[in-house]
Parts: sequence; C-alpha cells; structure tokens
Amino acid sequence: MAVLSQDEVNRGLSIRRATVEDLSFVQAIVNASYSKYIERMGKPPAPMLLNYTVLPKGQDIFVLETISDDQGSEIVGAITLAIDDAGSAVKISNVVVGPAAQGRGCGRALMDFAEAVAREKGIDSLELYTNAKMHENISLYPKFGYIETGRRSEDGYDRVFFRKQLKD
Repeated sequence: MAVLSQDEVNRGLSIRRATVEDLSFVQAIVNASYSKYIERMGKPPAPMLLNYTVLPKGQDIFVLETISDDQGSEIVGAITLAIDDAGSAVKISNVVVGPAAQGRGCGRALMDFAEAVAREKGIDSLELYTNAKMHENISLYPKFGYIETGRRSEDGYDRVFFRKQLKD
C-alpha cells in the first residue's frame, strides 16, 4: 500500500482504505465541501448525489485522518480511485477535504497518495475531471502537474478533463 511522506506523518496525517463505517463521515465531508458550488452551478455537484452508504464497485475510497495523542483521529478528507478499463491510468473519481482542513496540505497529501498508488501498480498516469464552474480546481490541477485534455458535457455537467504523466 502506498505510504505518506515523513513530513505528512510528522503532521499527524494518515491515509487508509475506507470502511463501511467511514462512509457517513465521507458523505458529510462531501456535502460540507461541495455545497458552496450549488448556487454557482444551479444544482448540486455530482459528488453530492452519490450514494455513500455502500462502498462502490470497481473503486476504492481512502480516507485521510488527522491523528493526535490527545484527540484521537478524525477523518478530514477522502479520495476515490479506480483503474481505467485499459489499465493505463489511475482515475481519481473524487478528492475532497473538509472545509476546516483546507489549506493545510491535506489535498496535496491525497494527490501524492494517488500518485504513489499508481506507481505501486506500475501505472504511469493519472486522470481526473472537475466541473467547468469549479474555477478553483481548474487553476489548481496544473500546479500539481496535470494537463487539460478536453472539455465535454456528461451526465448533465460540463466537465474539464485532466491527465498527469508520471516520470520515473
């Protein structure tokens, strides 16, 4: 299993595969983080409409926890990963960090984890998409090394697609 950097461990971060018991926390984080986009988009973002009462087939959800000696652990983010049908890319279906944990490197830790998973599986690229109205994400992903590969409408949403080629 992919591991976090020593810096992330020192900051009290841990990533593990989600359990069924974690899914209500993931749903709460998704709702809290994505609700700010409802007015801009005119409807709930797609991740808010997913059923988080069961683990998805063909995808893995990992949760990011903060761990402290005095307060135990708390789920502050999650990432959903799958391997594309051709086995050539790890697809990031959703990456989310709770509002209180944003701006503290949690999103970076989740994205780094996805890269480590891809490398561990011998896969040299990652793919993801975001909504065209989520301008923050469109400007953020290139900073992580992702290149825009296209735009199209799917399932009633205008999406922007990105790919990152991993280097050895």
